[in-house]
Amino acid sequence: MYLANIKLWNFRKYGKPTDFNLDSPDLDLNLTKGLNVLIGENDSGKSAIIDAIKLTLKTHSFDWIRAEQDDFFGNSSRFRIELMFIDLNLQEAKNFIDWLGWTGEGEDAQCFLRLILDVKRSAGSEQVFPYDIKAGVDTEGVTLNAEARDYLKSTYLRPLRDAESELVPKKNSRLSQILQGHDAFKGKKDDHLLIEIFKHFNTSIEKYFEGKDTDDVAIGDLKGQDLKNEIDKYIQSFYHPDRESVFTVNDGKLKNILERLELSLKGVINPGLGTLNKLFMSSELLHLNKPNWNGLRLGLIEELEAHLHPQAQMQVIEVLQAQKDIQLILTTHSPNLASKVKLKHLIVCKDGAAFPMGSEYTKLDQKEYVFLEKFLDTTKANLFFAKGVILVEGWAEEILIPSIAKKMGIDLTEKGVTVINIGNLGFSNYTNIFLRQSGSPMNIPVAVVTDVDVPRYQKDLVLDGDGKPVKVAGKNQYEFAKIDTATVEAETIAKIPTIEARSEENVKFFVAPQWTLEYSLLNSSCLSDSFKMVVEAIHTGTNWTDDFEKSLAEKLINKGLKKTEIAYKLANLLDKNFQNTTSLVTINKDDEADTISYLIKAIRYASNS
Repeated sequence: MYLANIKLWNFRKYGKPTDFNLDSPDLDLNLTKGLNVLIGENDSGKSAIIDAIKLTLKTHSFDWIRAEQDDFFGNSSRFRIELMFIDLNLQEAKNFIDWLGWTGEGEDAQCFLRLILDVKRSAGSEQVFPYDIKAGVDTEGVTLNAEARDYLKSTYLRPLRDAESELVPKKNSRLSQILQGHDAFKGKKDDHLLIEIFKHFNTSIEKYFEGKDTDDVAIGDLKGQDLKNEIDKYIQSFYHPDRESVFTVNDGKLKNILERLELSLKGVINPGLGTLNKLFMSSELLHLNKPNWNGLRLGLIEELEAHLHPQAQMQVIEVLQAQKDIQLILTTHSPNLASKVKLKHLIVCKDGAAFPMGSEYTKLDQKEYVFLEKFLDTTKANLFFAKGVILVEGWAEEILIPSIAKKMGIDLTEKGVTVINIGNLGFSNYTNIFLRQSGSPMNIPVAVVTDVDVPRYQKDLVLDGDGKPVKVAGKNQYEFAKIDTATVEAETIAKIPTIEARSEENVKFFVAPQWTLEYSLLNSSCLSDSFKMVVEAIHTGTNWTDDFEKSLAEKLINKGLKKTEIAYKLANLLDKNFQNTTSLVTINKDDEADTISYLIKAIRYASNS
């Protein structure tokens, strides 16, 4: 069985200031059978989902978890959690006979288990009323008994966990709990082989302090015997001449032996936090995969990346993603992990809502899924953690947009906006992951910045009087002619609305009004002079004096313009000017007329400015 759905009403971030309505949960989230990775910005609701599950199921490590005042949304006096479990086999189902529901008929009938946690508090006071975990098919449910609840506990790894304290020997250590639940030790007491091994160990300890080995042969080290003799003098004076001391390791019961065990990595001295963390997770996976267990196999891990190097994060997530018989729900802030996880396992949390990224939820088709998963590197994975996204087609835009934003008085980093260079025009491979097949749209503004790509100049072959190509040194000669302005404007006017019409829900397209980014910069009232200065400094062998526009067009058509270098130096110039309050370069964020207004609008949209 696995947790297939969670519904929340007025729990933490998931609530609304309206009447409590059971037909309208504040979160209705489907989960996959294997791995589920909750991602998103800070305070987006990831931990609230984990805590709701823990509060309802409790944990194998006996964490103290109770409903508190902070669990209620705002001033609400009631919150509710529902967990739906499906795919129960017969051995699992028999543990919950009195609480099961059924879907389908005959051979197609499938049982399910719905847990209900409904908590209330008195209005205007600090009192949270007593509550029970219930289960059933109706809205009230029937109280779940302790035996049934034992089959529904989760395994929880807290954020910034202290793996070292979990693995060292101590009373009720997590390691001893895991071992006691394994078939190697479960249900076994004084007849276990470890008891006999422990007895031999105790005998060896006792003999050492007598100056002998286990065969009663004298040993070379008699300091232990001397120590015992000194103590015996005092004991005999306190008690009786026949009394003597004995050194042993106390409590030879199996539970106590297991509590003395420590897990470490062979050959590694003083392992670091990362190694200990992987050891700890290994032991918990052992627990989740234990044989002959007919209960829930659910692991909750917060901040999986804690104490792990990025490369180790990749290794761990690959192992977790390959698990077949257990369900895992993780939270992470790591783009490294997000880039490695299949999209169907990702759930983006945003402003009190959660959006699964599986193909049944988004408008990304199967070919686009294959593409995005293949090219979703660490940098591009940032788009899932951003408050806003700007998608661009090249390096020039990616480099320049943050600097233009600063000149507008907008810090994209502070606003949580990520600029992603996709390197081509295949925007749908990225935008469609943010579009939903049904339900509420994602509240993540996605701005797509693209060129109109209507050239102002054309490259014509030079012909002689007979209509044959003119050649110089064996090469065809070309001339660059300006296209009729009316023709260019007509084509531009027709093309821009076509591109902008691809906007949908939270995805908006912003189109350069003139040919390319560089051509728009050339004709910008605020950036033209700076742009020209940078271009002339980079392309020193070009004649820019006679006709700058034509020379720029030639380089654009011949693909000889050093776009990335120009963008870098122009951005650097703007950043320096940004620190100088007397700079003449200013960008009005409300300017609708400038040829870079499409960049201005994209920045404002993505940053909610």
